[in-house]
Amino acid sequence: MEESMEEEEGGSYEAMMDDQNHNNWEAAVDRFRRPPPPPLPPIPASTREPPGGQLLPVPTLSVDRKGPKEGLSMGPPPESNGVIMMLKSCDGTATVAKAAPASTPSSTININTSTSKFLMNVITIEDYKSTYWPKLDGAIDQLLTQSPGDYIPISYEQIYSCVYKCVCQQHSEQMYSDLIKKITNHLERVSKELQASPPELYVERFHVALGQYMGALQSIVPLFIYMNKFYIETKLNRDLKDDLIKLFTEHVAEKHIYSLMPLLLEAQSTPFQVTPATMANIVKGLYTLRPEWVQMAPTLFSKFIPNILPPAVESELSEYAAQDQKLQRELMQNGFMRGDQSRKRAGDELAYSNSSACASSRGYR
Repeated sequence: MEESMEEEEGGSYEAMMDDQNHNNWEAAVDRFRRPPPPPLPPIPASTREPPGGQLLPVPTLSVDRKGPKEGLSMGPPPESNGVIMMLKSCDGTATVAKAAPASTPSSTININTSTSKFLMNVITIEDYKSTYWPKLDGAIDQLLTQSPGDYIPISYEQIYSCVYKCVCQQHSEQMYSDLIKKITNHLERVSKELQASPPELYVERFHVALGQYMGALQSIVPLFIYMNKFYIETKLNRDLKDDLIKLFTEHVAEKHIYSLMPLLLEAQSTPFQVTPATMANIVKGLYTLRPEWVQMAPTLFSKFIPNILPPAVESELSEYAAQDQKLQRELMQNGFMRGDQSRKRAGDELAYSNSSACASSRGYR
């Protein structure tokens, strides 16, 4: 009984599997009997890409499901939707690429226009000599001849712009040469005026010339800072301020140092013949121009510049005291008794205050 039931169950299971396989096989046969998909529409020649620009149609891959019968595909037949999308995207890309405008004569004209504008801004050597340097020349004249505190109606922005443009147009060498020549001519005129000065005005005029020139450098050097940075420091390995100070040393100070120093020593022996401020400015200026000039009058320079003389020693204290006493006697001979008078006035005031205090105390009693 049980064996017959097992045989019936086994037979029914095999029959069911046969039916399922038969149905799957018939479905696969029906799919192969379907008509093929319509062919792809031809691509118009106008939108066809040149050789090498097309993507070759590659059929999309499909996974074949193997049924019980080998070689029969259980999945849908390969479709060309992927190929169609690829071709459509390529056509769109080609259309966009062809829609982009090519280089037209107008763009070429714009390039030429910008080039012509650039060429119009070129500064020739004739432009430099006729337009740019005259502006710089006039400004330098005003700066060299100004007095301390004077207002100069010049545009520093305009002068700096002229220097910048000339440096960019490769006129640095010519501009530096013109600047040195300009200042040299000015200093030679100053030197001649000092030579014609009388002795009583010589020291004061030298002081004015030195202060005026050093003040002018504070404006001239910043105006030519672009030339200094990109030409003097780079190619000449120098500094503009040092070069201009050297010009004053060579054309003015060296020519007058041997006439100026005796007058300074004489003024030192006569108190207040030259004001202390004037004496200090001249001595410090000479030390800036050439420190070696200290050897000509070390005592004079030591009064205004520290660490000129060697340090004091105990054995020379008596000599220092004698020098101070001599200076005091000279001051007294010239009528300067302010120290004694101030002490006398202070004593009188003290005596008056004491007497007033005593009187008030007696009256209180």
